[in-house]
Amino acid sequence: MALVKKGSRHITVDGIPYRWRIRRRPTYSQALVWSPLTYAVELADSPGSALVVITNQPHPCNWLIESASAVVPSAVADGIRTARTTGWVPEEPGSPFHLDQSDGFVSSN
Repeated sequence: MALVKKGSRHITVDGIPYRWRIRRRPTYSQALVWSPLTYAVELADSPGSALVVITNQPHPCNWLIESASAVVPSAVADGIRTARTTGWVPEEPGSPFHLDQSDGFVSSN
């Protein structure tokens, strides 16, 4: 799975360049704050396996909570480091690696 380049941001973590992207418009369940924000990460130069991080915060463009915070690059870097230590190997092709960091997410329903 390759990330769409348009709208992706570059980040370098421990000397390795990555690209990460948040879906521009929330899914229906993210818009209603039924499910948390997710973002995807892959190697910038030679994408292999993607990383999908499930956060513990709502999508910034949700319909209910005005003060939803954005994902900051330091949180993305922490997610990448955590995924690397728990088994994500971005150089190898394969299914996306899911990192669930949604502890503490409070749904609106």
